[in-house]
Amino acid sequence: MPVKNRFADLLPEITAWRRDFHQNPELDYQVHRTAGRVAQLLREFGVDEVVEGVGRTGVVGVVKGRSDSSGRVIGLRADMDALPIREQTGVEYASKNPGVMHACGHDGHTAMLLGAAKYLAETRNFDGRAVLIFQPAEEGGAGGLAMVRDGLVERWGIQEFYGMHNMPGYPVGSFAIREGAMMAAADQFDILVTGKGGHAAKPHEAIDTLLVAAQIIVALQSVVSRNVDPLKSGVVSVCMVETDSTAHNVIPQEVKLKGTARSLAPEVRDQLEDGIKRVAANVAAAFGATAELHYERGYPVTVNHPEATVFAMEVAREIAGEVNTDMQPLMAGEDFSYMLNERPGAYIFVGNGDTAMMHHPAYNFDDNAIPAGSSWYAGMVEARMPIPA
Repeated sequence: MPVKNRFADLLPEITAWRRDFHQNPELDYQVHRTAGRVAQLLREFGVDEVVEGVGRTGVVGVVKGRSDSSGRVIGLRADMDALPIREQTGVEYASKNPGVMHACGHDGHTAMLLGAAKYLAETRNFDGRAVLIFQPAEEGGAGGLAMVRDGLVERWGIQEFYGMHNMPGYPVGSFAIREGAMMAAADQFDILVTGKGGHAAKPHEAIDTLLVAAQIIVALQSVVSRNVDPLKSGVVSVCMVETDSTAHNVIPQEVKLKGTARSLAPEVRDQLEDGIKRVAANVAAAFGATAELHYERGYPVTVNHPEATVFAMEVAREIAGEVNTDMQPLMAGEDFSYMLNERPGAYIFVGNGDTAMMHHPAYNFDDNAIPAGSSWYAGMVEARMPIPA
């Protein structure tokens, strides 16, 4: 099962869809144009069932195979939302929406799954049902969770989930996957440091919240380096500092710290939350201030199930030859994890070549990756639900 010839024929058409999505990016759950276009195309392909508004603005399409004797149902997922970034690619099809761009390649994911949908509706060379899932709000909005809570699994009887993401730095059309933890749990925290405001010329009459905040930022690095097993992974990053003053000569009454904590194991996730709370409170107390932590658990760890990983790897190997199975897990988060918490499945990376990294204003999806990606989506359906001999 090399790259399917049909996708070479469809490449100009799929590329046109992708570039249209790229020109018209939308954020979070506000993917109304994108979702509408996806639904329109699915109906034009002859997809058997098309349902809009799943998980607010998600789209689900169902393609029935030539037979359904197996009773099997495979879910394929792509994300549709963009990022609040001002584009700097210089391409002729650049974003028409100032400050919004497809800087993560979700336009490519959506187009590749649409290509697979068209092929599957034409051929139906499988025994069962393929559920095509076009998800909103992956970039922090937990659209995957919204679709799950809206009955995605039960309404369509999905038994396995498979998803894909492009990866800059890997050769175009190549694949990488690993069993187990693939991407991290992504939590966020806010710390409110309260002291005593005052004049900068009289620091002895104040409790300097900026000094306290700086000490907390430094001390938080010990949560990973001195609390977490060195053979396990964790990240604590403070990414924003805000004060209630804009003057050069005022010691602020309050300072807010915002950051993220990433982990690949439940026990490490607990350690990070407990450690951040303990360190912040006690460092602040040492200076006569207080530190109040608000900790929000975000996307869970994305875990590839063993058997499903083998299936995904075998299909990828048929398309691309060698598959990178030695990749290290990433500390980025991914809300496909919510679907994998419901049913077994796997998440795979497809190479995007020598491009800017995702979430960079110069990033762009490489259309040459489309045939491999669409072939993998379609190949998973045919491999997991073969026609009986």
